[in-house]
Amino acid sequence: MIYDGSMVTLTGDRLSVEQVHAVAVGGEAVEIAEQARGRMRASRAVVERLAAGDDAVYGVNTGVGLLADVRISPGELEQLQRNIVRSHAVGVGPLLDRSVVRAMMLIRANVLAIGCSGIRPVVAERLCELLNAGVTPCVPSKGSAGASGDLAPLAHMALVLIGEGEAEFQGERGPGAEALRRAGVGPLTLEAKEGISLVNGTQAMLAIGCLALLEAETLAEAADLICAMSIDGLKGTPRAFDPRIHAARPHPGQMASAARLARTLEGSDIRLSHIACRHVQDAYTLRCAPQVHGAVRDTLAAARRTFEIELNSVTDNPLVFGDEIISGGNFHGQPIALQFDYMAIAMAALAGFAERRIDRLVNPSLNEGLPPFLANHAGLESGFMMLQVTASALVAENRVLATPATPGSITTSGNKEDFVSMGMTGALKLQQAIGNARTVLAIEALAAARALDCLKPLRSSPAIEAARGRIAEASAPWTGDRALAADIERVSALIAAGGLA
Repeated sequence: MIYDGSMVTLTGDRLSVEQVHAVAVGGEAVEIAEQARGRMRASRAVVERLAAGDDAVYGVNTGVGLLADVRISPGELEQLQRNIVRSHAVGVGPLLDRSVVRAMMLIRANVLAIGCSGIRPVVAERLCELLNAGVTPCVPSKGSAGASGDLAPLAHMALVLIGEGEAEFQGERGPGAEALRRAGVGPLTLEAKEGISLVNGTQAMLAIGCLALLEAETLAEAADLICAMSIDGLKGTPRAFDPRIHAARPHPGQMASAARLARTLEGSDIRLSHIACRHVQDAYTLRCAPQVHGAVRDTLAAARRTFEIELNSVTDNPLVFGDEIISGGNFHGQPIALQFDYMAIAMAALAGFAERRIDRLVNPSLNEGLPPFLANHAGLESGFMMLQVTASALVAENRVLATPATPGSITTSGNKEDFVSMGMTGALKLQQAIGNARTVLAIEALAAARALDCLKPLRSSPAIEAARGRIAEASAPWTGDRALAADIERVSALIAAGGLA
């Protein structure tokens, strides 16, 4: 794959998480590499030969699922593929975000470009045409059990390819056929195996996962900086971030967080003001930040490795290898479904850890040297009391969202698909968990900035003072009770945009 900032050329083997974002969110153009077209043409010739023969080939001249033993006559093969797409388009619930659907289309095109699916090159090329033209299928978010991949979401995507379903084009939602007409893209007539190759795969949940991963990675970076603000605001010590401690337990994420915390706190006048105090060590949410934040980082790193393998893997069924076509189970979502569960647990830990620091900042029993609830006139003013309440509500919600989806298998398709991944459920939960964690960190950033204001004229480190300046642009320094809901939203948006990373 060649990526020069203006075009993503799909070869099937090098698509990255960042390039998914570039196309899905940034609108980068997409094309199929010529070598990928050659591979697709070769595997297509095998399918066409087998479709014309007498042997039963799953999804080519048979039914699907429990109906795999039902033979389809040669004259009905095109109708079979249309029927597969139509019958599987049973999604319900709110629509997936436009960026998620674009990511799904891109990843599906890349999978087809590998050349094991037995489809004509025009199928993958048409997905790229829709991306480049800005035609986005309307895809309901619910209905996938992560069994033969994301059957329902991918079927809604495929409906638009054949001129059916609904799509968004230039900000307007309407019939898929009309969106294609307005964009100057013709509907596709599916041939043998092409319908099943479009709906078998993990691309809907993986699309959510890739975009969520980037959000979570940004959040993990922001968490170190915001934690450092709280440490200084609470007159904590950076001694626990001595690199010798972390070299003695060398988890990569732990060492990275410790180094970043130590670096962020360098040069703080506040630290110098209490360096000779009698406190021996800080509470866990200050002292153990590298261990907890680092474990979150390592969880995200494991997810990244899994997602990047999945991005460049063939996940439909059956597959073409040489002159053979073989049925298997690469569509099963378990590898990435487990990662969604791990990530949601990590987000719950990150948010819960931050909420305990928020309480330490505002609680008069714990915030020695700071005013109760960071108010100017406690009692007359409630200060930041209710911000901690909001954070606690989000943490409680994340505990529910951290309940794993993968153990919740429900048998489908007449017991043919007798253990499913529930990966899409995990992906949708993960989106919410990340949003909640980001809001909790935004609340901590506001509280920590206020605590540092209470310590003036002492100044924090250059890195923290710079962060305070960015926070002040999103939320004016607190001078008295006011509604802070909009401030929380603006600081959350600042974190999402990487402004505190």
